[in-house]
Amino acid sequence: MGTLPSSSLLNPSFRFRQLPHLGSFRLRDSVVSRRGSRDLCVVCKERLGNWRLGRRREGFRCFSINGNEEGEENGAGPSTKPAEEGEKRVGGDDSSSERTRASVSSRTPGISSDGPLYSSFQVDSIRLMELLGPEKVDPSDVKLIKEKLFGYSTFWVTKEEPFGDLGEGILFLGNLRGKREDVFAKLQQQLHEVTGDKYNLFMVEEPNSEGPDPRGGPRVSFGLLRKEVSEPGPTTLWQYVISLLLFLLTIGSCVELGIASQINSLPPEVVKYFTDPNATEPPDMQLLFPFVESALPLAYGVLGVQLFHEVGHFLAAFPSKVKLSIPYFIPNITLGSFGAITQFKSILPDRRAMVDISMAGPFAGAALSFLMFCVGLLLSLNPAAAGDLVQVPSLLFQGSLLLGLISRAALGYTAMHAATVSIHPLVIAGWCGLTTSAFNMLPVGCLDGGRAVQGAFGKNFLIGFGLTTYSLLGLGVLGGPLSLPWGLYVLICQRSPEKPCLNDVSEAGTWRKTALAIAIFLVVLTLLPLWDELAEELGIGLVTTF
Repeated sequence: MGTLPSSSLLNPSFRFRQLPHLGSFRLRDSVVSRRGSRDLCVVCKERLGNWRLGRRREGFRCFSINGNEEGEENGAGPSTKPAEEGEKRVGGDDSSSERTRASVSSRTPGISSDGPLYSSFQVDSIRLMELLGPEKVDPSDVKLIKEKLFGYSTFWVTKEEPFGDLGEGILFLGNLRGKREDVFAKLQQQLHEVTGDKYNLFMVEEPNSEGPDPRGGPRVSFGLLRKEVSEPGPTTLWQYVISLLLFLLTIGSCVELGIASQINSLPPEVVKYFTDPNATEPPDMQLLFPFVESALPLAYGVLGVQLFHEVGHFLAAFPSKVKLSIPYFIPNITLGSFGAITQFKSILPDRRAMVDISMAGPFAGAALSFLMFCVGLLLSLNPAAAGDLVQVPSLLFQGSLLLGLISRAALGYTAMHAATVSIHPLVIAGWCGLTTSAFNMLPVGCLDGGRAVQGAFGKNFLIGFGLTTYSLLGLGVLGGPLSLPWGLYVLICQRSPEKPCLNDVSEAGTWRKTALAIAIFLVVLTLLPLWDELAEELGIGLVTTF
């Protein structure tokens, strides 16, 4: 005999057959009649004794029967009279026998009277998949919650549906009997009193609703999930190790950016290796050591913007008691860093918190970057800081409509209408920080901009914004040469929308939507390159037209 928790292992020789006139399954009469109760296990004998007393009990599965059914079918089995007597001993009268057969049929998983017979291996595989899947809501708890929580004064339940990615939860559909925020707060409190910290209750828009709620706004439903299923898992040791390695690589990419900003001072063989695609012989990297010290201020600036970005997220998450994961910085040799991936380690309470936390990081990073950018432009005009200036190609300023216009207004026509422009390293640090912040505020996937749009306007709006953003990145309209690597980064790491909040229905507010709309408009201006006609008219770089 072998057993598994919540499942049974069936002996392959222990078969069932369908009775057309009953529409159910029963044991082979010949097997039981021939063996009787001699070869039954102790548990089966006890249950047979209960059936003889006429009590209705659950169906049984015996694991000790080893009869040869094929021999019985060929006439090698016992006579019909002992079989009938054996059947009478097992089932008693006809009604008791039918109850026994129905009980065996109802307790056998994976067997249907309308479909084919399943082998014991298939039945056990189904049970094993159920065991390995997410733990579902206890039916007894569902009954208790319906009795204690829902009713005329809160929410009248009319229907139940599966809820969650794998249907591991319960979605209660019905009619709301009060203000949704007040009802949700009351239901959360009562759920904690009835079941403790076992479940999470979600208020979501009713799927496939026929119309809005009579009280105003969309119709709502309430989803129930176990906490261990719905809440994110803790950070593992390997995640800490990966985060540390990515941070070290980001430091290296920021230093590399600082060295690359001194391209006019680098040895010719180094410049040729990094700019000529036909160059195969790597130069002596020791030639770069004298330039590392001068590259550190720019590296500090770029890295400081990314750290300030993450601090903004954590400061905004603290009032809402939302836990965040450690940041996973993404190195990039062009900008120093693509930003960082920061996950929510607790369920967001509502959509307002999602908007606030998502926008706090880019706003903090953009504010520091813009300050560095403006200070760098002022230092570029100061003759006393001439020794700290670096020469950069004027084509750099054609990469952003907004930043190019600001640079043109600050530096003037003469300085900008040249092959190279002398600027302070803070300008480069601010430029890279603003570009990275703008990329992270794109309304797509699980980026900060995608989370903010999902919280402010809903997931349906995010789908439309996301398709538009992917199209603009694919055509190179936004981001210029960086659009392709950024689009690949989003598709690989950040394409999935954020999971819903506990209260996923209440609006985020008008001023949050307005701030987000302005931010997206500035993002487009920052990532939109200058077209040649405008660059030629403004004198930004030397534009050659054919």
